[in-house]
Amino acid sequence: TDNSLSARLADLGADLLLESLAAYLSGELVPQPQDDSLATYAPMIKKEQGLLDFSAPALSLERHVRAFIPWPRSYFYWNNQLIMVHRAHVQDDLVDPPGKHLVYQGFPAISTSNGILVLDELQLAGRKVQSGKAFLQGVRNWES
Repeated sequence: TDNSLSARLADLGADLLLESLAAYLSGELVPQPQDDSLATYAPMIKKEQGLLDFSAPALSLERHVRAFIPWPRSYFYWNNQLIMVHRAHVQDDLVDPPGKHLVYQGFPAISTSNGILVLDELQLAGRKVQSGKAFLQGVRNWES
């Protein structure tokens, strides 16, 4: 996730700074300008990009969920309700048509083009984050 990656990069950056600061101050390490012709542009992420497409492989969707934490969050619609996915994992041993709602080991899951995406933590619009098991206890007709 963004949070865990930011923490790891902050630690690595601090170590690198301590390692290179003395060489920089002594003149051994000389800054070089960036070659702007090699730079790439990353467009701003839009909220709409958080929408999960279950025709993609489950592994890709699980990575999508992690990449979009904390913003804009991955989401999908079920029964005209927005559901945000906070944590999910992949299960490869089941094959169903993409988009089918399942229950896997007590958790809500959705089939994809390759495997299923098990929803470990999710959030209904206007509600608190809850476990997938708690979600199933409060809804009807999840399985399709």
